[in-house]
Amino acid sequence: MTATGEITKSLKWWMPPLLAVQFLTRIPVPGLNGLTAEQARHGLSRSVVWFPLVGALVGLITAAVLVAGAHIWPRAIAVIIALAIEARLTGAFHEDAVADFCDAFGGGHDPKSTQRIMKDSRIGSYGALGLFLAVGLRAALLIALPQEVIIIAIIASACFGRMLAVAVMALVAPAVTQEGGLAKDVGNRTNVKDLIRASLIAGPVIGLFAYWHIVPALLALAGAALFLFWFRALLLRRLGGSTGDCLGFAAYAGQLILLLAVLAIVGP
Repeated sequence: MTATGEITKSLKWWMPPLLAVQFLTRIPVPGLNGLTAEQARHGLSRSVVWFPLVGALVGLITAAVLVAGAHIWPRAIAVIIALAIEARLTGAFHEDAVADFCDAFGGGHDPKSTQRIMKDSRIGSYGALGLFLAVGLRAALLIALPQEVIIIAIIASACFGRMLAVAVMALVAPAVTQEGGLAKDVGNRTNVKDLIRASLIAGPVIGLFAYWHIVPALLALAGAALFLFWFRALLLRRLGGSTGDCLGFAAYAGQLILLLAVLAIVGP
């Protein structure tokens, strides 16, 4: 048996889902402290298929806070509180990626400068503006959505966004100069089969949303396809591949795409 096979055999069936929760959130996850670095890395590559379901969990918590808050305060205040709690829950994981991506692609002129800016922990004008517009747009959408669709829209968009990140992992190889991180450690092992598995796991959430709102669901899928076509070409042209920040940006973009589709069809 190969070393990879031995590592795979040593991982319990429940470890990849828990690793997905540990990676995408700040929720304490028991039972993973004994993993070696190689086991954790390999387990994380297998956990990618669970990312959409973890996204749905995050969306469920965000929706619960928003609905509860809306019974006490105006919708706008409840939305800000819900987004603040979500940011604490996820460690502002995707928001940080949005800022880094906008800084890098706004200020970089070639693959080397783009990656250098992306790795810089400081935030520049492109990153600040991009983050403000992305979070502001999401907040505005959540304020404008009708009460009867708000819960399913939040949950489905959170699931859909992580699904889009998995699609980018499957369709765009990591950048050659990427030195570790999600894109390098996991992206090399993520393929179309993993995308299909992730789609099946996300199926109940997305399927339920589509059952109730088929036209917004189809519009969101069309928007996601156009985004992937544009985004893949951009990443290959500017970086020669993807990075972790690119995946986080895709996840946030996926949420916005679905929410925009819902509001476009359902209306405020």
